[in-house]
Formats: sequence, C-alpha cells, structure tokens
Amino acid sequence: MARFTRRATRVLRILREARMFARAMQSPRHPIVAQMVVTRRCNLACAYCNEFDRVSPPVPAADLLRRVDRLADLGTAIITLSGGEPLLHPDIDAIVARIRARGAMAVLLTNGFLLNKDRIRRLNRAGLDYLQISIDNLEPDATSKKSLSLLERRLAELAAFATFQVTINSVVGAGANDPEDAHTIALRARALGFTSTVGVVHDGAGQLRPLGDRHRDAVDRILRLAPSLFSFAQLGHFQENVIRGLPNRWHCRAGGRFLYVCEDGLVHDCSQQRGRPGIPLEAYSPDDLAREADRPKPCAPFCTLSCVHQVAMLDRFRGQPHETLAAMLGNRRAHDPGFRIPAAVRMLSWAFLDPRRQQRAARVARAALGVAGGRSELNGERARRIGRETDGRP
Repeated sequence: MARFTRRATRVLRILREARMFARAMQSPRHPIVAQMVVTRRCNLACAYCNEFDRVSPPVPAADLLRRVDRLADLGTAIITLSGGEPLLHPDIDAIVARIRARGAMAVLLTNGFLLNKDRIRRLNRAGLDYLQISIDNLEPDATSKKSLSLLERRLAELAAFATFQVTINSVVGAGANDPEDAHTIALRARALGFTSTVGVVHDGAGQLRPLGDRHRDAVDRILRLAPSLFSFAQLGHFQENVIRGLPNRWHCRAGGRFLYVCEDGLVHDCSQQRGRPGIPLEAYSPDDLAREADRPKPCAPFCTLSCVHQVAMLDRFRGQPHETLAAMLGNRRAHDPGFRIPAAVRMLSWAFLDPRRQQRAARVARAALGVAGGRSELNGERARRIGRETDGRP
C-alpha cells in the first residue's frame, strides 16, 4: 500500500510539474520560483554560510501565510522555504500546506538533522513536493557538520517513508574538505533512490571561488552520472564554466522570475544580493516584476547560484525551444556518448515544436493541464519562422 501511495503521489507531482512548465512557457512575467526565509536561526554553524544566526525568532506564522498568499496572487509556481534551518519553525507544516492549497509547488531546504519518522510523515501529510539536503563531507570537520556519517540514519528513513522527492546536494570547495567526498555522497544519494546535485562554494556575494584541479575533477564526475533528461541537473551545465573559472553569458531574471523574500518580508534579487530592490512583498507589483527581470545584473557572469540559472534557462526554453532542447541533448551526449533520445521526447518535439502541429497540440495540452487561454509563444508567424529554420529554408 505504501509503495502504491508513493507511486501515485509521484505521478500527481509530475502532472503538476507539467502544468507549472506550461504556465512558464505561456507567460513571461509571473515568478517561477520564490525562496522565502521562515527563520534565520540555525542549529548548525557552517563556516562558509552567510545566511544564518543563532538567536533570531521564527517569523510569525500569520506573516508567512500572508506572504504565501501574496506570492500565489503574483502567480508564483514554486515556493521554496529556507533559513537558517526551516524545520526549526514550529508551524512549518501549516506553511507547506498553505503553499499547496494555493496551487504552488512546495520545496524545503534543510540540513536534515531535525528529520525523523514523525517529521517525515507530517511533511507527507502537508503535501511537500521536494526536500533538498546539503551534505558537505563524509565526516564532520571544522568547516561543516553536514556529514554523510551523521545523516545516514535520517537518509534511510527518508528513503523508507517520504512520499516527496529528495535531492542531495553536495558542495565542492567548502573549506578543506576532500573533493572526493562529493562524488561519494552523490553515489550514495543515487543508491537510495534520490536525486543528486552538486554546488560550487561561492563568496559572500554569490561569486565564484576558483577551484583546484581535484575539485574540478570531482564536479566533472558527478555531472557525468547521467541524470534524467528533464532533471534540473541538465539545466546546470553552466557549472562547466563555473568550475573552470570562466564567465557565463546569460541574462539573470532575478527579481522577476526568481524572488528572494527575506525574514522581514522584503523582496531581493537573491540570497547573495540582498538589498536590491528591497521592496516589501505586499507592495511588489507586476511592474516591479517586469523591471527587475529585464534589468542587467553586473554579478551575473561569475554567479554560482544554480537556482537562478535554472529559472533563466526555463525562460530561454520559452523563447528559443529548438536551441535550448538541442543544448540539453548535446549536454547529455557529452556525458553519455551512447545516449539515445527517448521516445517521449521525440513525441513531444513532434507535437509541440513542429509548427504544422503545434497549435492544435498546444490547445489540447493546455486544456489537459488546466492552463487557460492565452496565445502560445510559438504560434503564428513565429511558428512559421521556426519551421523555415528547422527545414533549412530561407
């Protein structure tokens, strides 16, 4: 029965993800992801982290529920709860439930130390979609206590009881830890049925810290673990440049498609660029979303924040579907030369990216996903132009 429940929950989550993706493709202005701080307090003190303290009280639940409602009113698709350590908030279950009740996907970032069977079951009941745990090393050291050895029992309980998807993120370049640890952590995550990702440690402004050869090799091997084609890890190939100290050419959509809401209820571009624009969420308007999404960010070339890059990649897919899909497939083949395009991807490309079929297929898909009305981003003359480019005609 438990296995059936988990499978059914996964199917429903995939359908809601598809709806989120369809809405993101339909509208260029609503926020795709908002990260909301529920408390700055943390039960750990990792040396490289600049997002916590040991004394702050949790944000009142009533304030957080109002912020969830305001984000939902702005059309936010995914709301991520962060800290500090969000599991220290006494009303975290109610906040997750409100996110789901307002139609958004609910994500929780945690160090994992406060998880147990009861907590996992409560998060299941609240409707959590995704939980991400950062693990920095195999054994605790002076930089971080977020260690595989200390979290192994909690990971096993997640594998046994969680109906939400679990992602294990390892950070490379954090202090003096052995970069080989990150690869071992990724393998363990896969063995437990979890998704694995890798992050590169940044400075206090979210900018790149150069990596040595051993660290770059560890990241390379993790990226070669062949994630699912539509995993967000496929959108993380910007790390290929990050780990080599090279700039990325991209347009950051923070402040518009990605929002960071601090404990005081102010909207910032991201966790590492706090203070801009610094507008209260209750006053944040569609004009603010448009202005900040379009504003060039001088920190973008050497930014290491994968969540912001991923949102920008979704926007790129909306505007350049052929080119972006080709880049995703090329990235997969670079890590797996024997890769063959799945039948489902060929079918979707046939239905949605062929301009002769796209309009009818898009209408059917929007109706099935409950995405109302609106003009497709790929209709009319734009679709005809894409068709000419695909066929090689002028």
